Amino acid sequence: MGIGEIPNEATLLTAMQSAIPRGGLYLFPGFGLGPNPTSQQRKEAMPAYMKKYEQSPHGILVYHPASGAFPFGAALAREGLLNLVEGLLAAWLLAWAAPARAYGARVGFVLLAGILATLTTNAEYWNWYEFPSSYTAGYMITQLIGYTLVGLIAAAFVKNDIAAGN
Repeated sequence: MGIGEIPNEATLLTAMQSAIPRGGLYLFPGFGLGPNPTSQQRKEAMPAYMKKYEQSPHGILVYHPASGAFPFGAALAREGLLNLVEGLLAAWLLAWAAPARAYGARVGFVLLAGILATLTTNAEYWNWYEFPSSYTAGYMITQLIGYTLVGLIAAAFVKNDIAAGN
């Protein structure tokens, strides 16, 4: 959602392979100052950069030279581990901050933490890097559903005697 394919991809990829020396995250247009400019150099270059930005295509590019097959299994395992760690952190936060609350309040607490986490990444990418609104909204909804599910599960396990009514 919000992501399209590049027209004339073969032509662009050929140009990228010869123009970009190594993989990385690139912002364009650049300042044209070379590696490691000082803050003073950046400040002095800002008016020219703003004009260049207005008149040029702009964006961010994550570029990886050809590297063989995509390691889907490893990526899926890392994502699963990351999700497990996030769920455990949400449960720990819940146990630490709101153990005396009712089940719904505990779910809400985790969801609120999820809203904060979702906004601090996705909304900033939309704002500063102009990620498409449809992509941003879709990804945020996916994350909020995940936080809601984690909240429902964590709130069922994280409770104390006060929350249990004892």
